Amino acid sequence: MSRLKHLAALAVVLGLATSLLLSGCAAANAKIASRKGYVRFPGKHYASGEKAEIGTKIEGEASYYGPGFHGKLTASGETFDQNDYTCAHKTLPFGTKLKVVRKDNGESVEVRVNDRGPYVGDRILDLSVAAGKKIGLDKVGHAYVTATVVE
Repeated sequence: MSRLKHLAALAVVLGLATSLLLSGCAAANAKIASRKGYVRFPGKHYASGEKAEIGTKIEGEASYYGPGFHGKLTASGETFDQNDYTCAHKTLPFGTKLKVVRKDNGESVEVRVNDRGPYVGDRILDLSVAAGKKIGLDKVGHAYVTATVVE
């Protein structure tokens, strides 16, 4: 009978641990879902009806990302391809096209917003590997850029 009590106690403990773990995941998911531009069912919505004003400029540090995310879903619902000219921005509507110019060398690339981020420091953009290489970020990791909405 004592073995049965031990198993019952273990089941209760496992149930409590599972519910605590799931409630922590729910809180994290709620935080992600509250981000502007987040789409709960990405297969149905690839871009919102919002448009960024053409000519809007933002300046700051940009970095690039790719190998660990290649083939995974972006916040817009697209599959991330590190070889496309895309980027992540925290709030610009998906589908916004930006001309990104690196300040120190003048190199530029046109990218399309299809993901959310970056969430490192005060960076303004995460470019795909291809876009990052086009302006030389593969050699320095990150650099100061000006991004202008072109479409």
